[in-house]
Amino acid sequence: MNLFRRPFRYRNDNIALILIGLNIGVFLLEQVFPPVKYYAALNPGGVLNGWVWQFVSYMFAHGNFTHLLFNMLALFLFGTQVERRMGSKEFLLYYMATGILAGFFSFLVYWFTGAYRVFLLGASGAIFAVQLAYATLFPEAVIFIWGILPLRAPIMVLGFTAIEIFSSVTGIGSGVAHLTHLAGFAFGWIYFLVRFGENPWNSLIRRT
Repeated sequence: MNLFRRPFRYRNDNIALILIGLNIGVFLLEQVFPPVKYYAALNPGGVLNGWVWQFVSYMFAHGNFTHLLFNMLALFLFGTQVERRMGSKEFLLYYMATGILAGFFSFLVYWFTGAYRVFLLGASGAIFAVQLAYATLFPEAVIFIWGILPLRAPIMVLGFTAIEIFSSVTGIGSGVAHLTHLAGFAFGWIYFLVRFGENPWNSLIRRT
């Protein structure tokens, strides 16, 4: 069997809930010790000085309560379902791999463009990958945007991705790391291709 596609033994250990707890814990720590955010956020200058832990720690630090709330709400709504389908080990590998790679991609962009003062934080790159996984694994699921507008999961994910592409090109919401979001989505897509031999497009366009 291909090493890249060897499955893990299935277990459901509620890793998504543990990740939510860790994010909340780091946020509370930031409120008590504000420098934590500085050391945790991914900063090109910091990484070049050896602070390589930031490729992981940036995923658990958030700029404010609203940032944390929306990311954790998405992780709860979509991540718990994806974990139940994938299994906890697979889900954790998927979440961490896509988040770290999205951070690394962002670091390269900041490095090559000379944006050394940028501080990247938040789980959004991994969250976009989780949303892609949800739409791929549950293509018939219906999501109610704002609790009112019903959208099938693939339409929601493709719509969010189109908004991110538009925003990154036009510069709308320049304080938001649109490229990191898109990188998380892209690495999630690659993960499905490499790990499962499955092209998410086949699910996303099903009756879409």
